[in-house]
Amino acid sequence: MTAPPVAAALGEPPRGASQSRGEGRLKLLLVDDEERVTRALSRGLAEEGHQVDVCASGAAARTQALDIAYDVILLDWSLPDLDGVTVLRDWRARGLRTPVLFLTARGTTGEKVTGLRSGADDYLVKPFEFAELLARLEALSRRGGAEAPASFGKLVLDPRRRAVVKDDRAEPLTPREYALLAELASHQGEVLSRTRLLEAVWGTDFGGNANVVDVYVGYVRAKMERLGPDGVRIEAVRGVGYRLVAP
Repeated sequence: MTAPPVAAALGEPPRGASQSRGEGRLKLLLVDDEERVTRALSRGLAEEGHQVDVCASGAAARTQALDIAYDVILLDWSLPDLDGVTVLRDWRARGLRTPVLFLTARGTTGEKVTGLRSGADDYLVKPFEFAELLARLEALSRRGGAEAPASFGKLVLDPRRRAVVKDDRAEPLTPREYALLAELASHQGEVLSRTRLLEAVWGTDFGGNANVVDVYVGYVRAKMERLGPDGVRIEAVRGVGYRLVAP
């Protein structure tokens, strides 16, 4: 039996599916301002064992996706403030690597090309079959681990889990923490200025205080230290910035 389509005037998603996927459970961000869509999709995805957070505006989603680690983001094109393409381009410019699925009523070839070239990993046009959405989410979650892990000392920066790992222990990282450590790890031993780190992680248009770099370095240091000492450290270079030092 084919699952009913999930459209802008969304009906009922299929019931009676698996109640928990265990290791297949995904943490999802749904960015859409249509309450009927978000309510029905959230319920249907929860019945499949997934956890869903909802943002109704582009401005809120732009920040939340960088502060919380998600497996996949479902993004509508038409939002009340910023359009989805603008939000997506901003995420990619700030180093967000989370897979993004455009979930929109805009379905022309030109619109699909624009969405994909803006950094989307997949594109699904409303109305769609719920079963197809589930299959695409599973495929995107697998694709999210394509980036190679980075090693420094006995620590590993794991892109699949978005965590820093030592042996069988892992400390989860927020997207900004991950981006900060990835930037330092890719330039081991090199001193990176606060300005460079700020632009790489928060973007060139960030209007906040540059001290946020120091705050997040503290967060990352604490998580690395919880994994136990092994000589890997983030050193502060007075008046300049930071560098990652590994044995």
